[in-house]
Amino acid sequence: AEFPWLTDRAAALLDACHIDFDGDLGDQEDGATHRNLRTFTGSIVEDEQLLRDLCAEGLAYRYPDPDEAILERMEYEIEVLREKEFLAYFLVNWDITTYARSKGYFHVGRGSGANSLVAYLLRITDVDPIELDLYFERFINLYRSNPPDFDLDFSWTDRDDVTRYIFDRYEHVALLGAYNTFQYRAVVRELGKVFGLPKHEIDTLAGGRFNPARLGEVERAVVRYAGVLRDFPNQISIHACGILIANRPIHRTCATFLPPKGFPTTQYDMVVAEDLALHKFDILSQRGLAKIKDALDLIAETDPDAEIDIHDMKRFKADPRVQHLLREAEAIGCFYVESPAMRMLMRKLRVDDYLGLVAASSVIRPGVARSGMMKAYIERHRFPKRRGDAHPILLEIMPETYGVMVYQEDVIKVAHQFAGLDLGEADVLRRGMSGKFRSREEFQKARQAFFDKAADKGHAPDMVAEVWRQVESFAGYAFAKGHSASFAVESYQSLFLKAYWPLEYMTACINNFGGFYRTEFYIHEARLLGGRIAAPCVNTGGYLAGYDPATRTLTLGFNLVKGVEGETAVRIERERSHTGPYRDLEDLVRRTGIGLEQLLTVIRIGGLRWTGRSKQQLQWEAHFLLGHLPKQAPAADLFREAETAEHRTHLRTLPALEGGSGEDAYDEIELLGFPLSSPFGLLTVEAQRAANGALPARVLPEHIGREVTIAGYLVTVKETGTVKGDRMLFGCFVDREGQWIDTVHFPPVAKAYPFRGRGVYQMRGTVQEDFGCVNVEVKSMEKLDLQPDPRYDESAPTKVRPSGRQHRRVPQARRLPNAS
Repeated sequence: AEFPWLTDRAAALLDACHIDFDGDLGDQEDGATHRNLRTFTGSIVEDEQLLRDLCAEGLAYRYPDPDEAILERMEYEIEVLREKEFLAYFLVNWDITTYARSKGYFHVGRGSGANSLVAYLLRITDVDPIELDLYFERFINLYRSNPPDFDLDFSWTDRDDVTRYIFDRYEHVALLGAYNTFQYRAVVRELGKVFGLPKHEIDTLAGGRFNPARLGEVERAVVRYAGVLRDFPNQISIHACGILIANRPIHRTCATFLPPKGFPTTQYDMVVAEDLALHKFDILSQRGLAKIKDALDLIAETDPDAEIDIHDMKRFKADPRVQHLLREAEAIGCFYVESPAMRMLMRKLRVDDYLGLVAASSVIRPGVARSGMMKAYIERHRFPKRRGDAHPILLEIMPETYGVMVYQEDVIKVAHQFAGLDLGEADVLRRGMSGKFRSREEFQKARQAFFDKAADKGHAPDMVAEVWRQVESFAGYAFAKGHSASFAVESYQSLFLKAYWPLEYMTACINNFGGFYRTEFYIHEARLLGGRIAAPCVNTGGYLAGYDPATRTLTLGFNLVKGVEGETAVRIERERSHTGPYRDLEDLVRRTGIGLEQLLTVIRIGGLRWTGRSKQQLQWEAHFLLGHLPKQAPAADLFREAETAEHRTHLRTLPALEGGSGEDAYDEIELLGFPLSSPFGLLTVEAQRAANGALPARVLPEHIGREVTIAGYLVTVKETGTVKGDRMLFGCFVDREGQWIDTVHFPPVAKAYPFRGRGVYQMRGTVQEDFGCVNVEVKSMEKLDLQPDPRYDESAPTKVRPSGRQHRRVPQARRLPNAS
């Protein structure tokens, strides 16, 4: 080596270093049981007093006349929190949510934290654990050495500010790291590059499409090493929501790195953090809360006399309009209850109350469905005589859910009441079911205790084994009851807003890019609710969609338009609010400085339709005004009155310029991704004739068991696998009248008649009914043809283009964008 002394010095440096790292808590003072922030106020005694004072305030808000059971539960929880050293943990959550409320942010406290009465009193959650009979031990118990589980959801627009507040407010804070691990395809591609294999050979190996016996020595090595490296860490990233708040500098337990968000992040993941006795705060984001917040802001403008306490769940639960929306599953746009599967389940259950929705929110989970208990729950809910099918012991333990395990807490109930485990041991068993903790010693002990204590209670071995089978197959996929209840609270809030201010709420949905469905179908829902949909407009619209209650018009925002920059849209809106409406195209250009390309896009989407000129005339005028300028030139600075007068003279002599039929719809498809008019109107004459002959959704209940022809515009497709591993599909469509149709495509049909992207499909199949819910079992399917795009159709009339030359555009095939 050229500099051998460098290696000598490096070796000497390593010899001089001493690393003494132990994961136990021997380095903690005062016998602390964790490394989290120990006190909120600086004193454990003062922490407890502050918590008691806050609980007293919460009692007045939540329970004006609390009974003895509530007071005893509160006292018990405070004692456990003090003993487990989680007083500061609760106060930090209270501090975060209090800050959010002070800023006008909305939040949902969910997860097992909703099992806590203290959390309810501190307004961390809106779930009443007394009403729902939620076990506090599901959240924290004396047996639990692991940190508690608390999830705080904020709007996707507010979470970053809340995160910034946490870093500014507390001293020793870091985001939690996570590791992306190698999976087969990725590791094969990396190894293939290392070994110098050509791309086509790497693709073959990665796709698994090879005969092992015909592989060469290098290829066999790649496959062998891929098996060894599978699930090894590939790269470090950031946990989706975890934040650590420690009692000492984070660097005492690990190094950190700085990701693009700019917050220090640990180099260990959540499992290691728990082993080090650091619990995370989960700060999540979702669009549902932003929809509620934006809807309330819009309602304050359109209906200033409305008085809404969005946390008044007692009012929402008793509201007949909300009950109707639930019972009829008219929940498009509403949090967690709008998907085709959830709406179908709600129709089957005829849910119209809070506890029923809480159960449905968990019944929809794969654990219940895969165990076959979803059907059992529906039957026992709809037909009381079927409740006798339940095992007597399970029915006695879980009468609310008819002997069906629906929640994670049901595992605790069965373990506690059937097997005789105490509540702490039962929660260890429940927690172990999650999979990642199943191999741990504490879980294995709890499992053995289940069998031993059940036998001690006199249960037959066969019965114990069967109950254990049900517990084991179910628990890893279920929701905590508090988690389902938290989701149901947000569902009720959104349902209430939709029930009384439907178009304001749908405007908020559109501005937050919908939810389960594409934005197009929230616009469709707004139209069904009586709204008039208008394209973006420079004089009545803005960056976001707006709603005018006087005309029931919902004007879409320029944020949906491809090719219009957000800064430009905001500038158009701001200039109009300061100086008044735009008089004409020239006035728009002069006042905003908009460039030619974006101006043409604004014209094509209909943003200047109020001028009375056709799009073709406006585009010609735009070229006259700006076509001579360099692309980057600020139009407003180079605009001259003399040139304007000259342009006006030329424009007055232009020939009549009008667009052809259907051009607006195809402009909308190109710029918005969907037409604002009915897609059925874009079908060819032959296709329209076929669609007109199809049965509408509203009469399908009259044809149960009969074969029918239907036509629908594709909304979404869900793929699932059968027990045999075959591919099966569930479709969701809207018909010509705008009503929803659900379809089932069994494996042979799914293979023979695949979906081919967005568009209108004609289907033939048998009408099925299941617990009052109607769908069509498809036997054959055909995608209907659209009219040629008139903007590119060679057979279209000759038009005068802005260049002054007469020509037809180059023909180009047009299709609706592919389904997403």
